[in-house]
Amino acid sequence: MAIEGFDYKGFAENMAGQAKELVPADLKDFEKEYIVKTLGNFTLLAGEALYNDESLKLTAEQAIFITQIIAEWSFHKSIDLIHSGILPQYWDSIMQKIAFTIFEVAKQAIARNIPQDQLLQAVEHHVVKVYKQSIDELQEKGIINEEVKNQAESQSNIDAMAQQAQEEQQKAQEEAQAKAVEDAEAEQKRKEEKRAKRQAERQSNDAIAKINGISNKQMKLMTLAMVLKLLSQDKVTTILNKFDSNDSLTISQYMNMADLESKLESDIIANCLKDIRDILPIKRKLTKENVILDMKDIYAVHSREKVEKILKNERPIVKRFVSQAYDGEYGDLPLHVAGVVTEYISENV
Repeated sequence: MAIEGFDYKGFAENMAGQAKELVPADLKDFEKEYIVKTLGNFTLLAGEALYNDESLKLTAEQAIFITQIIAEWSFHKSIDLIHSGILPQYWDSIMQKIAFTIFEVAKQAIARNIPQDQLLQAVEHHVVKVYKQSIDELQEKGIINEEVKNQAESQSNIDAMAQQAQEEQQKAQEEAQAKAVEDAEAEQKRKEEKRAKRQAERQSNDAIAKINGISNKQMKLMTLAMVLKLLSQDKVTTILNKFDSNDSLTISQYMNMADLESKLESDIIANCLKDIRDILPIKRKLTKENVILDMKDIYAVHSREKVEKILKNERPIVKRFVSQAYDGEYGDLPLHVAGVVTEYISENV
């Protein structure tokens, strides 16, 4: 019975198509054509042999794995031969030996249930061995000289591609790090500019306040009173409860002033509102990431023992959430419950 789900013809065409896109751009047209054709032929032949060999009892995944190994090594070693200095009429015989070796080694390894990483190591060992033996035979027959032999043996496109990939990855990391530093510097500059602007505004407010006989604190309390006049009584009470009794009373008095708005200029009101906005907490969207960030902020200031002590009488699932949050993990606590727990800890720690 054929291998169900293994379309070896389609797979060979796909591999050849990928090879066509990956061949080095500096090669001649006939060299590019040789790489694609050789890879396609060997992949097709190997796939067909596996497909029709019922004794192997391979799965589609195993058959694809073997043919893909042949395709990849056909690609790399054909490029090595092109760069080797060996004449084209000798390429096919070397490639046939390599493909046959891979086919047999891979079949035996899978039949013996050898792990994939060990299989790949074995294949690479035998490919390198066969390639070198083939070059040695050409030298023994007088087809190539010592110089060509050394040049051919020094070729390894698979290592070159791996090195290139590593260099590209390192370059990408360096660029990402440079971008992060650049962004951090830009952000710091924005903060400094904002801080300087706010300082200038405060100084301006102070100068105006001195002229009007009003302190900077009074201006902010008056501005806040103007804002609170627009809110419901419940919200006003909640906010005033967060101030000490003297400031709370002062704000209430300002709220009852009929001509409050006339006491401050519009620019001062705008600047004071900015100050108030900067110190008010921003309600963030409730997400797992934000909950963990809030917990990290808590742990940055308070010890783990102190936090866990607050929840000593809580359910195990809550304690487990707090413990996992210490390691930066979210856990399985429902999100809305995690938000309540985090807020409770923040207020009671």
